[in-house]
Amino acid sequence: MGKRLFTLFLLLSAILSLSAQQDIIIPVADNLVIEGIPDLRASYIDEVKNYTEFRSAALADWNPVKKEMLISTRFGNSNQIHYVKFPGGDRKQITFFDEPVTSATFDPVNGRYFLFLKDVGGNEFSQIYRFDLNNNKITLLTDGKRSQNGGIIWSNKGDRIAYSSTGRNGEDRDIFIMNPLDPGSDRMVVENKGGGWNVIDWSPDDMNLLLEEYISVNETRLYQVNVSTGRKNRLLPQNEEAATYSGICYSKDGKGIYFITNMRGEFNQLAYYNFSSHEIIYITNSIPWDVEIADISKDGSLMAFTTNENGQSKLYLLSTATNKFRLAKEIPAGLIGGIEWFSDSKSIGITFSNYSSLADVFEYNTATGEFIRWTESELGGMDISGLQEPQLISWKSFDGKIISGYLYRASGKYSGKRPVIIVIHGGPEGQSFPSFLGRSNYYLNELGISLIYPNVRGSTGYGKTFVDLDNGMKREDSVKDIGALFDWIAQNPDLDKDRIMVMGGSYGGYMTLAVSFMYSDRIRCSLDVVGISNFNTFMKNTEAYRRDLRRVEYGDERDPAMASFFESTAPINHTDKIKKPLFIVQGGNDPRVPYTESMQMKEKIRQNGGIVWFLMAKDEGHGFRKKNNVDFQFYSTIEFIKQYLLN
Repeated sequence: MGKRLFTLFLLLSAILSLSAQQDIIIPVADNLVIEGIPDLRASYIDEVKNYTEFRSAALADWNPVKKEMLISTRFGNSNQIHYVKFPGGDRKQITFFDEPVTSATFDPVNGRYFLFLKDVGGNEFSQIYRFDLNNNKITLLTDGKRSQNGGIIWSNKGDRIAYSSTGRNGEDRDIFIMNPLDPGSDRMVVENKGGGWNVIDWSPDDMNLLLEEYISVNETRLYQVNVSTGRKNRLLPQNEEAATYSGICYSKDGKGIYFITNMRGEFNQLAYYNFSSHEIIYITNSIPWDVEIADISKDGSLMAFTTNENGQSKLYLLSTATNKFRLAKEIPAGLIGGIEWFSDSKSIGITFSNYSSLADVFEYNTATGEFIRWTESELGGMDISGLQEPQLISWKSFDGKIISGYLYRASGKYSGKRPVIIVIHGGPEGQSFPSFLGRSNYYLNELGISLIYPNVRGSTGYGKTFVDLDNGMKREDSVKDIGALFDWIAQNPDLDKDRIMVMGGSYGGYMTLAVSFMYSDRIRCSLDVVGISNFNTFMKNTEAYRRDLRRVEYGDERDPAMASFFESTAPINHTDKIKKPLFIVQGGNDPRVPYTESMQMKEKIRQNGGIVWFLMAKDEGHGFRKKNNVDFQFYSTIEFIKQYLLN
């Protein structure tokens, strides 16, 4: 009898303990502003922990004299710079800031110091800092004010950097040169008009700079500027038709430049321009896909470039002597996020991932074909054994255009029609890839939800005509692509057309808001992250250096007809049609889509009596980057999904 009573006592204690745990709520940190979000159970922290502790790694730069590297990864609350001495070696953390540090570049001669960028609270006003490795001293090199500085390119001698800055007026991006060991040497080389200017390369004799001016996703221009005089000359033939000319580098003999262009077709090709003959040689016209990134070896004999082939990356090696190239077949299917040659001109550092593995750093040896892993990031307890390869799907839109995307099916342990979350990318000149989903694997594995990542018109990767299909007054055509996706879901026996949630960030946030009022009867709920609620107010309040660049894509609000169109299509003016619960997430320091876009949307829905949850982090910008904030957003999202999608 006593044993039975003792067992009963243990059972009662466990029940009381569980009950007490259920009563504990997750505290709301002082940096967070929340409205409408209910108290979140502290048990969430343990329930989802396996999906919040993973980390990834990305290559920052090779040491110029030793086969060692800087990488960016997270051990604490934000990404920082770490040092790795050999494949599989320990990651020694070097920077320790509250704010993320994701990029760094060694001095290219001795590797005694490196430069890095850091902003404050996600405001994107990055400053350039020098980190001396002999004493760990950090020196601010730029003005430290409300200016955006970056795009660091080293001279061939390694004694100077060229970079772009909005320091002059906060609107135009000028080009500066500086000796990083002497910040007082900083001087402006050329004054520009517009916010789309960047440095691409120094000429081999360090007398000229190759500059790029970004005007739109389908128009970029290349210029050469003399470092001594500041005289700027436009390069390449100038045609009436807008085209992209994206710079890569000077050839090692200084007789021409390599660049990427869509001048000769729908897709971006690798090309070479000869200064004296003015001849353009199109190198990759046999590849019917976009060339994305490229880097030339230190000796100039080889160029590595990647293509985007229906969302998968391929690496090619080009002989600059013959312009012949070959596919690096040893690299598995996946996504290549960056490439960087080591000084031996044989090894390429690569940031690589796929749908079932985190981003990590690898080395590809061009002589042996070896694909060597340098970092192996931790999954944090996440079980990925049941992940299914995402399926490439397509559907016909309202006007007959074929739209595609990727379907991630819920774990096979769930039967019947599965609820769906549609995740719309930003940009709008972005593209969804079959990538590792991180926290979102929780929705597949633990909630039995299938995810669809569409590439609506306006996405890159499908040719320049497709990119232009949503410009200006064609904006809502991309929203109709989601309407057609609803029809596709209804015809799929594995998906539940009556339980659909739509979510997206930035431009994807606008799309989410637009879908919420245009197709309110076809969704259960929606989640908008840093989304645009009215293009007129967005244009007024976005940072000045971005305004003209956005006008090319969205339309010029100074034109009365366009301003009227913006008002007629603005989600803020159709909140009466938003009948389903909406969750709004915003960064308080967002320079791209200011917090006012979310605030006005939240207030209008509340005035109309709608259900709206609101979360703003005062120390974040265009999306959350700090783990504590990302985690709270995740807990809140799960609660939102459980209440409004799954119930």
